[in-house]
Amino acid sequence: MKPALKSLRFLSVLLLAMLAATGAWAQAYPVKPITLVVPFPAGGATDIVGRLVGQKLGERLGQPVVIENRAGGGTIVGAGYVAKAPADGYILLISSGSTFTVNPAINNRLPYDPVKSFEPIALTARVPLILVANPQVPVANIKQLITAVQASPGKYMYGSFGTGTTGHFAGELILNATGLKMEHVPYKGSTPAITDLVGGQIPFSLDTVAATLPHIKAGKIKPIAVTAARRSTLLPNVPTVAEAGYPGFDADSWLAIVAPRGIPREVRVRLELALANTMADPEVRDKLLASGLEPAYAPAAAVAALIDHDLPRMRATAQRANIRSE
Repeated sequence: MKPALKSLRFLSVLLLAMLAATGAWAQAYPVKPITLVVPFPAGGATDIVGRLVGQKLGERLGQPVVIENRAGGGTIVGAGYVAKAPADGYILLISSGSTFTVNPAINNRLPYDPVKSFEPIALTARVPLILVANPQVPVANIKQLITAVQASPGKYMYGSFGTGTTGHFAGELILNATGLKMEHVPYKGSTPAITDLVGGQIPFSLDTVAATLPHIKAGKIKPIAVTAARRSTLLPNVPTVAEAGYPGFDADSWLAIVAPRGIPREVRVRLELALANTMADPEVRDKLLASGLEPAYAPAAAVAALIDHDLPRMRATAQRANIRSE
């Protein structure tokens, strides 16, 4: 058995023991369907994960988990709705790390507080980001990128799938780590950014592995480095930025399920147990990988730690690079 699965099994046993100690209240939950809010349109990565995890979670809880898409404002609409929902465990949110770390870094008027409004339940997946280039650009790794940019100041730029997105922040973190200066070109989504990258209108771009993988396999773009702490399972031969000489560099995104702050402890423990078992399901893990995501279950405390770590870092990056919400 893989170490990760062993850890999940151990955690499940621990949570089960906690659940047994909470009494009859926990046995009563849930008595009606649960709504899992996805703050993105249907069809995107978060929506795919929400539907996959939601179905399996519902099977374990004995009640259906209904997906409700509340898109808008870069997850602000959906997150704001859940933040004000009753804290009874029947309305949950699955969203990316940008909801809890990027949005607060660039917007001072959010309808929620990234820490005070939510109670983390579990991490479900990580969304690896990757620096890619047009095949004609004479750069194949981070070292060559540094050499090329330093030799021709102002010549190179990089694109992303939008201002204030995780791709934008990953790009600025790379520039800060390497001491380089490059203009950022924001696009409205991955598709137009990759289209211009393939066409040579921009030399580099920061995007998700899921969005770039088909084009990498087709030879239309080339991978330079993965920005996550570990190599992507789908691109095991592509090194990380950390491996290129920047130890500790880590700039990916992640997906977590949270509840409104204040849900009963018994309900939280029941949800944590069900999610731990759901994420240990081989079918769930295989389907996440097939969607270009890395299965990465972690309990509530790990989600809280991620927010505590990333939020000040994103705020510092936004101030340094003058990133503001549009």
